[in-house]
Amino acid sequence: MAASVPSVWMHIGAGSFHRAHQAWYLHRLIKQGESDWQIALSNIRDDACALLDTLSAQNGEYTLETVTPEGERAYERITSIKTLVPWDRELNGMIKQGADETTRVIAFTVTESGYYLDNDHQLDPRHADIRADLQGEARTIYGALTRILLARMAAHGNPVTLLNCDNLRHNGERFRQGFLTFLTLRKEEALLAWVTANTTSPDTMVDRITPRPTADIAPRVAQATGFDDKAPIMGEAFIQWVIEDDFAAGRPALEKVGVEMVDSVLPWEEAKIRILNASHSCIAWAGTLTGQSYIHESTQTQAIKEMAWEYVTQDVIPSLTPSPLDLQAYRDVVLERFANPWIQDTNQRVAADGLSKIPGFITPTLIECYARGETPRATAVLPALFFLFLQRWHRGELPYEYQDGALDAPALHALLDRDDALERFAADETLFGPLAQRAEFAALLKETVAGLAEWVKQPQPVGE
Repeated sequence: MAASVPSVWMHIGAGSFHRAHQAWYLHRLIKQGESDWQIALSNIRDDACALLDTLSAQNGEYTLETVTPEGERAYERITSIKTLVPWDRELNGMIKQGADETTRVIAFTVTESGYYLDNDHQLDPRHADIRADLQGEARTIYGALTRILLARMAAHGNPVTLLNCDNLRHNGERFRQGFLTFLTLRKEEALLAWVTANTTSPDTMVDRITPRPTADIAPRVAQATGFDDKAPIMGEAFIQWVIEDDFAAGRPALEKVGVEMVDSVLPWEEAKIRILNASHSCIAWAGTLTGQSYIHESTQTQAIKEMAWEYVTQDVIPSLTPSPLDLQAYRDVVLERFANPWIQDTNQRVAADGLSKIPGFITPTLIECYARGETPRATAVLPALFFLFLQRWHRGELPYEYQDGALDAPALHALLDRDDALERFAADETLFGPLAQRAEFAALLKETVAGLAEWVKQPQPVGE
């Protein structure tokens, strides 16, 4: 009897998070003998070529080190990545793999800013990368998928699932709307009809804190396992994945390794984005402003921890109630995870992409507080911290390079040069939606910025 042909899960985005999260789940299924699925890993840009080469030399295998808040480390050799798709400028390798009939899921992590959505969650065709892809390039997920799916449609037309694995509210739905809009603007009528009929885009919620790999991981891996790993990664022990069960061409039995397959991701998604992601950014911005480098030391700084705790307790939990989750318990677990000193996650990593995080993670809570007739004092702390953070960036006083996919540096420098910079920041509809027209919000933000500007001048002792 001929061996069965494995199903391929192609992933676009060769970052650490995929290797610590989705690849781990597929690996666990393989180890249980429950899966004939395997991963083909690819990247749109050329910034992962060295990693792909390294993994290729290791037959796709690498070590995942996990660590608990108590410092207990565990090591696992991940074996689910079987194909390393070589990068080339025209993405020929990615197109070939994505068009192959064995590929049944195309998943991706391209960060929140990688979807180029405006404040109404619609595709922003003004962005330079989108304009380039509308002319036939493939700088973005939309341009890359257009090339892949044109080839797939021409080759055999088999259905495929397009799976978003980023921290974006309604991530599958909003990606899909952006992609269909892109195809419409590209006048790809045949592909638009094919995608509508032959693909699904389930909403998902993903979670595992995964810092950028540092040089100290490999020696620990070698000592613990004997494997001279050139591409190890480290993440926290906690992991979670919730997926809307809507796949177009079959799926792995992910529920057998702890993935929650649900009808609606919404309650988990809202709790994750507002409680975990927004608090994470709050702590990173505040920690940077007080001269700290790591998330755990900032979380262990009482005044910063209280900012995050008050934000969740005073404003978020009332906004998300009723919920099937125990929101107070989730808040406490999140803050415990952030305080894990062994993760060594940096404020630089978490502070990134603030221009997308404000409207995506924070503004909804501001709006809902006002709708309840309440003043969102605790939530206003977060955009106020980000404004002070941007002022430091403008003056060249950040201790690291700020990375933001939505950053138009000349325009932002010009805004921050103005005497009325804070007023214009508060009136930015891309950041704050309808609140940009509310004088009471502008006044609240001005008051909060003034208070925090004094606070950051004071020494902040680390520790409870």
